[in-house]
Amino acid sequence: MSDFTSHLQNLIKQAGIPSLKALGRNAGVSERQILRLRRGEVKEIRVSVLAKLSEALKVTVDDLVTGFSEASAVEVNVLNDHESIQKTSENDLLRKITELEHEYLFLKQQFEQQKEKLKQEFQQESLQVLESLFVQLPTAARACRENPQLPAANILPLVEKPLERLLQNWGVEAIASVGEEISYDPQFHQLLDGTAQPGQNVKVRYIGYRQGEKLLTRAKVSPV
Repeated sequence: MSDFTSHLQNLIKQAGIPSLKALGRNAGVSERQILRLRRGEVKEIRVSVLAKLSEALKVTVDDLVTGFSEASAVEVNVLNDHESIQKTSENDLLRKITELEHEYLFLKQQFEQQKEKLKQEFQQESLQVLESLFVQLPTAARACRENPQLPAANILPLVEKPLERLLQNWGVEAIASVGEEISYDPQFHQLLDGTAQPGQNVKVRYIGYRQGEKLLTRAKVSPV
């Protein structure tokens, strides 16, 4: 059984009637007719009674018939259900957005921590490879300042060996060697002076480097 009490209460409020009993008195109808209206039994109410109610409520008879019929109840229920579903969907969406935001912040924090960890590991590995250079080079430099006649050949191994190990660990390969004569290839060689055609012999002045298939720097050469 449908219940139109709330709808009727809204109408009497708009009409300035204090209560349902007062509606009966103002319209001159029985409480039974008011009850039928509240139940949506508008088809069982006589037209004359509907006319009195419409006059008291300040609405038309058609409005009463439409507003207190079963079809109206179904429409109201569907509307309420739709609003309820819409509200639920909005709440689910907001909850999902909040969850995604929390997940994003968590992953961002993890990424930053992993990034810092990898950076520290890279620095530590590089320092381990270059440890002998850092330890011995200051002593060798002081010895050179105190004895300018000290042969440079004694110092070079302190620099060359750690750098060779570091480049090897990183997978970096040298392109030719200083003083070597090679066939000119513009892809891997850069002319410092003069001109040269591909395949022509050139002399390496500064070596280049590549890491796997990636070219880091071209070897600098001069025509023979």
